[in-house]
Order: sequence, then C-alpha cells, then structure tokens
Amino acid sequence: MNAQIWHGHATKISAKRAAVLIGCTALVLGLTGTGAEAGPRDLGRQVLGAGDGWGSEGAGTTGGSAADAEHVYTVTTWAEFKAALKAGGDAPKIIKVDGMIDAVSEGCEAFVTGGYDLQQYLKDYDPAVWGNDEVASGPQEDARVASAANQDTEIKANVPSNTTIVGVGRNSGILGGSLQIKGVSNVIMRNLTIEAPLDCFPKWDPTDDNKTGNWNSEYDAVVVYGTDHVWLDHNTFTDGRYPDSERPVYFGKRFQQHDGLTDIVRGSNYVTVSWNRYQDHDKNMLIGNGDGLASTDGGKLKVTMHHNRFDGILQRSPRVRFGQVDVYNNQYVVTEEQKDDYYVFGVGISSQLHATDNAISLPAGASVGKVLKKWNESPLTAENNYVNGKLTDLIAVHNAEIPAETLQSGAGWTPTLRTKVDNPKAVPGIVNRCAGAGRLG
Repeated sequence: MNAQIWHGHATKISAKRAAVLIGCTALVLGLTGTGAEAGPRDLGRQVLGAGDGWGSEGAGTTGGSAADAEHVYTVTTWAEFKAALKAGGDAPKIIKVDGMIDAVSEGCEAFVTGGYDLQQYLKDYDPAVWGNDEVASGPQEDARVASAANQDTEIKANVPSNTTIVGVGRNSGILGGSLQIKGVSNVIMRNLTIEAPLDCFPKWDPTDDNKTGNWNSEYDAVVVYGTDHVWLDHNTFTDGRYPDSERPVYFGKRFQQHDGLTDIVRGSNYVTVSWNRYQDHDKNMLIGNGDGLASTDGGKLKVTMHHNRFDGILQRSPRVRFGQVDVYNNQYVVTEEQKDDYYVFGVGISSQLHATDNAISLPAGASVGKVLKKWNESPLTAENNYVNGKLTDLIAVHNAEIPAETLQSGAGWTPTLRTKVDNPKAVPGIVNRCAGAGRLG
C-alpha cells in the first residue's frame, strides 16, 4: 500500500492539449449553464445548471458555492482534508484538493492489531481445515475485525451539507479514501481523480457462493446515503494501482479488495452524475442496495447519468432498484477479458430505468443481449442506443438471446430534466475527449 505510482503535476501543456481543454470547457459550460455564476476556472463557485438532470430539481444543487473567505480551504494531506470537512459544520464551504492525497500513506500495516496475520488467517480458515458449513470465528477472525475497524476509522471521511470539493488543476484527487455523503444535502464533487479504497482485511465467508466460499470487502470510493441534491461531475474513478486482475487467489477465489465506485442508496434523491470516467473496476454503481427497502427507497433514488465513460467496468453501470433513473449519452467500453461475464444495465425491483442515446462498444464475440441483466420484473425504456456504431434494440436482442429473462418495454415516465442530447454516434468522440478529471481547463 505504500507505493506511490502516480504522475506528478505537469508544468507545461501542449497547444493541442490546451485546445482540447478549452473546447471541453466551452462545451460543458454551454450544456450545463455553470458559467453564468462564475468564471470557468473558478470551479468552487460553479453550481449545477438549471435543467441538468435530477440534481437540478427544486432549488437545485449549489454545494458550497456561497462560502465566505473563511470557509474556503486548500488541502494537501488526508488529515487536512478531514479537518476541513469538519470545520464550520454545515456552513457553505469549498475544499480545494491540491495534488494526490493518500488516505493510507503508511500502508495497511498501520492498521494491524490483535496479532492479525494473513498467512495464519489462511491456515486457520482453509476449507480443508475449517470446512464450508460455518462462518469464520476465532482469534484470527477477531483480529481481522479489529484491524478492519482501525482502517474504517482512518479512511472514511464524512462530507457535510453545503459542500463543494474540487481538484486543483489536472492531477489532484484522493488515493484510498472512502467519501461518505451520508444523511446530508447539497454536495458537489468535481475534477477529482479518485482511486478506489483497497480493503486491507477482506473477510473470508466459507458459506458464501453455495458453500464454496468467497472473499468479501468493504468501502466504496463514494457512497451517497440518505442524501439529496448531489452533483458528481468530471471526476475519474478507478482501481488505479491495484486492479482486481492483479489481486491474488486464495482458496480458488479472487482476494476481493474492492467494493463499489459510486453507490447511491438508502433514500438518496436528486442526483446528477455527469462527465465522469469510470475505469477498470468490477462492481461499479448500485442505485438502491436492497430489495426489501421499499419504505426507504420508494419514490426516491431519482438519478441522472449523462456523458460518462465506462471503460473496463464489469457490471452495475448502473444496477437499479426503485428509482427513476435517466441514463443518456454515456459511452460503455467492454474489454476482451470481460466479454463472457459482463452486464451494463441491471434491472432490479420496481426500477424505472430510462436508458437512451448511449454508445456501447463490445469486442468480437460478445453477447449483445448481456448489455441488459434482469433481476426483477421491471419494465424499462431502452431506445436509440448504438452497439459498435449500429442502432440496436437492446430489449429485443436481450429477449431473443436470453429468453429465460424476458424484459418488458416502457419505464412509464419521460425525463424532462436534460441538457442537449447528442447523437449517440458522436458520443464516443465527445465523451472520450471531455469526460473525467483534468478536462475543465
């Protein structure tokens, strides 16, 4: 966990690169209307434009744009970042993250307690010794729980209401932290590169996966929990230095150390997710995290996702329960390694997914029908989507290829809070050029 493999701040920028950034800034500001309140480079003072997705509903999402001078912070360390979040309570604040700050700078070893030792843990709970009928218990599991509690305390950062968090320049963000936007209102996050937290102490559950066992991990990069009015814009979310493909295998199962990148759950509402890059990850985004949460989630979980690029994401982009979720003008790139076990849109209980005008790239031999995954009987709208440059009726192809999971068309609502809807044939070029951190000039 100590290795720092990241590009330092660039001191020069080519004319071509500068032209691209200026073009992206003009394009995005033109679509969102964020330039009306402040100059294009004053990211902390920008607000979500009118009509830009569910996050613009009602009073809209303004974050900490009204902060006075005493509540504008520039931070360069994880400790400074957490202190800035706590300062001033819910008064409007702007936090500028300057450079890549590491939440686990001392490595996993700093959290170990109670005699936890991975090699001993593996010996104690080897299925040949422990079996698969009982959950893990005993001294090593107790030590794992205690060590995990230390990590939990350190890497979670609670974001208060009326906050804007922005990255400075082109290479700023957070390594290994878990941002908790929980039980608050009115939060903006922009221009940040966020490397997903690595669970130092995954739990082995011998009874999982039909009693073949599995590794389970904690910590989402960003979790929006019981919160309304959130704008996530121009961020890059990635596994970074620790891709799942390079994690070891124990007991025949991948040592899973990542959870979600951006989960929106527990009655959260009015969220716009725009112009982000999601890269090289397995479980990407849950919108609603339980079938039995109708009393909490029913009538909420209203989320708009537009102009995002999902590259090398295995599943959940998103997986939806309950919510009216508008997904348009996004680009999805499935890799050769993922083509046999992937899905893009997960159709869950009482979901009302409206997915249109998206561009999907699949490798040769990949099943187009797997773009959709049915978990429950919930009609969806999926129109004017292109697969490898060809207009494709995703529902019809899914039903033909996977008749055991027949899906019904018609989400039952029509989005009205949209910016310009681009031709899906143009989406790959637009999104690849302008989405992600460092693209706002």
